[in-house]
Amino acid sequence: MSNQHESLPAYITSAVPNPPANRAPWYKNTAPTYAGIFLWFVFWQDAVLATTKGGGLAQGVGVALLGLVIAALICHFLFYLVPGLLGMKTGLPLYIVGTSTFGATGGFVLPGFLMGLLQFGWLGVNTYFSALAIATFTGLPAKVLMVVWGVLAAFVGLKGIQYVAKVATYLPLIPVAVLLILFVKTVSGVGSFDPKALQDLHGTAAGNAGPPMPVFSLITGGVLGFLATYVVGFFATAGAAGVDFGLNNRDARDVKMGGLVGIALAIFLTAGLSTLIVAGAHGHKDYGPAIQKIAQVEAEKALQLDDKAAEAKHVQAVSETLLRPTSQIIKVVLGEKTAGILLFLLAIAAFPPACFSSFIAANSFKTTLPKVNPFISVGIGAALSIILAVTEQVASVIGVFVIIGASFGPICGAMMVDYLLAGKKWSGPRAGFNPAGWIAWALGFTVGIFDRITGYTVPAAPVAAFIVGAVVYFICMKIGLASKVLPLPATNQPSNA
Repeated sequence: MSNQHESLPAYITSAVPNPPANRAPWYKNTAPTYAGIFLWFVFWQDAVLATTKGGGLAQGVGVALLGLVIAALICHFLFYLVPGLLGMKTGLPLYIVGTSTFGATGGFVLPGFLMGLLQFGWLGVNTYFSALAIATFTGLPAKVLMVVWGVLAAFVGLKGIQYVAKVATYLPLIPVAVLLILFVKTVSGVGSFDPKALQDLHGTAAGNAGPPMPVFSLITGGVLGFLATYVVGFFATAGAAGVDFGLNNRDARDVKMGGLVGIALAIFLTAGLSTLIVAGAHGHKDYGPAIQKIAQVEAEKALQLDDKAAEAKHVQAVSETLLRPTSQIIKVVLGEKTAGILLFLLAIAAFPPACFSSFIAANSFKTTLPKVNPFISVGIGAALSIILAVTEQVASVIGVFVIIGASFGPICGAMMVDYLLAGKKWSGPRAGFNPAGWIAWALGFTVGIFDRITGYTVPAAPVAAFIVGAVVYFICMKIGLASKVLPLPATNQPSNA
């Protein structure tokens, strides 16, 4: 190696761009892979659930669908498109491309190590909801299933991911079928859905434990702010991973089409169908009264309790009964037995994503912690995932999504500005820890979790974190808070087409 490259870490100098001959059309890689992410039932089942503060249907079906369209476009244009183009133009993975924003040394941590670390949050979410679904069908203790599920997913992710990938191609057909079955059964009730009745019923339960349903407001957030927080928070890590998807694309059209179909359209179809199912179930002359009766039982329990924690749990049960299609709605619409079978199948379809989370974490740790046995690092992470599941820390997914959105919102924002400042190409790795990137991330992350620190809710927190990250990075670069760009060896040079 020549002297001019001695300051670059080995993980950068050993990276070789993915050649054009290995790339394929968007409909063979990017679109179906991303669409599979949004078919995961944990995403679409809570599309309008929010927290105990209310739901996305508070102002009617039209506002809910509008919010999903806005959130879907934000995911594509702000969080995915630039990372995807960077991957396509360089042929290099995220942990290499990210070094232009966070530095050759800092890239180990952001986004490298953080991407792996957050996978265990996803594994915890997957473990919790999959175990509950299996418990509904089998009658086995949910917490025992959580331990088995988490251990098995971590082991397969480390040793047998190639076998999971072979069957994962067909498993997404299960959630497609469940969504379509529920939609056909409930669609006749959509026209009769009354959001005011939903607000009144939910308000009865939330009277002692939370504020009323959110209102339609572009200024304060409300329904649109919730939907942006939920959808974008869920997608944030996958947006940054667009670099890894993009390096398999042939050109910019592949990147754009893969995102529009696999991300924007997939979000709208899966979450949109879920929204229509919930509205249709409430508007249906038979299903609506049955669902409301179940919710009222939980509401009465909540109002009779003095223990705030127990009260809040019953309020959460009301929200799930009213707004989660895989909770009581599926049982009312299809019957207990059929619902149990379909929930079991949804859990089986969720096993490959659990394994892939472990696999991604293992690859991240192998790069950032090369001297640590991946069985140890992934084993510790899996144990934490199981603890999060068993203690129900991941029961309210919106809280998980806020943390993920706060973590990767500013990363995507800073990467976008870095790309634009470099003339719509990759500038190359920067020395050490690039101050601009780290300052941008720190301030953006703070905004993203501002409500956790102060109790004041920032509307669409992941989007706000993205904007702050982008603006701060731009300012820092303009005032010279950037480390120098280090030249790459000839074998690592991207095409930057």
